[in-house]
Amino acid sequence: MAGIWRCRSRRLPLDRTLVMGVLNVTPDSFYDGGRYSDLARAVGHGLAMVEAGADVVDVGGESTRPGAATVPDSEEIRRTVPVVERLVAEGVCVSIDTRKPVVAREAVEAGAAVVNDVSAGLYVRPGQVGDDRGLATLRVAAREGCGLVLMHMRGEPATMQEGPSYDDVVADVRGFLEERVRAARLEGCEPETIAVDPGIGFGKTLGHNLSLLGCLDELAELGLPVLVGTSRKSMFAHLLDLPASDRLVPSLATAVTAVLLGASIVRTHDVPETVAAVRWADDLRLLPSLSPDA
Repeated sequence: MAGIWRCRSRRLPLDRTLVMGVLNVTPDSFYDGGRYSDLARAVGHGLAMVEAGADVVDVGGESTRPGAATVPDSEEIRRTVPVVERLVAEGVCVSIDTRKPVVAREAVEAGAAVVNDVSAGLYVRPGQVGDDRGLATLRVAAREGCGLVLMHMRGEPATMQEGPSYDDVVADVRGFLEERVRAARLEGCEPETIAVDPGIGFGKTLGHNLSLLGCLDELAELGLPVLVGTSRKSMFAHLLDLPASDRLVPSLATAVTAVLLGASIVRTHDVPETVAAVRWADDLRLLPSLSPDA
């Protein structure tokens, strides 16, 4: 799609696929847990991803893999905010991957330009009483004009893979995202700042995931950038019986498929390879408008 994705002062062009590099500063993420828990190593990896072509570096301090436990706010802040500060100081466009309003607020104050919320603003702290809208991630993003990613997730990470079912997964996910976009607009988020994510692997069976990937054009009809993250996910274990370390090729194949079907942003652990793959996909999308001699 044409246009821009506005993330604070940045205007990221959507005439080519944007690549979001994954930087997990967690001990327990499914693929790279513990690899970047050291500050210097995390910052170095973030800078390396930018050098390799990442447009955004997505810093996450809480694993949201199936069955993952909730991390206290203070610990998630301790893990992420120093990394955000250092990368922002180096000129990197940083996203904070969190569902918690207080973590989003601290990261945005440290310079994060994007709030990537797997709960789409619906997270409620265990034991929370009353309305927390004053610190909701949607309002945090709106206040500073941050980019905002609204993702579909069924339930909580700890329980989301316990028998997921839908009447029509594509229609259900699209309806959910439409409703959350309306909620974000009511909180003050401008359309140019909002992206949507179908949440591949988040409360879905393999069949649900494949259905969503095959119908991304229906989500793109919302008129907003569609972000897709399939990188190294467990659906490749179910489909191809591959461990996380051997899932690069199917991850690249689904990234290309997603771009050809309407995705504007691809989230990945493997930035150099994904950049090369999506640039090829970008060229394929342009083929109808190219002359035979192009």
